[in-house]
Amino acid sequence: MASEELQHALRRVSGTTLDSQGAANVWAGTTGLDLLGALNAKAGNAPGSRKPLLAVCNQLAGTPGQSNEIAACAALFV
Repeated sequence: MASEELQHALRRVSGTTLDSQGAANVWAGTTGLDLLGALNAKAGNAPGSRKPLLAVCNQLAGTPGQSNEIAACAALFV
């Protein structure tokens, strides 16, 4: 389950009030994917090379040194 901070950030970038999964799908331009699937699609990662939450948030934000998804996504969603 995504943190409240991550959910808030995803709602902001997607312009929706959906849950994290739905907002991530809107932002990624996908439908029906789980949270990691949508974020990985947004990052351009193929289904066979999906990254875990922290890694994909860091990839999207360009912040490989962040130690948690909140910090990584905070850099992405400001």
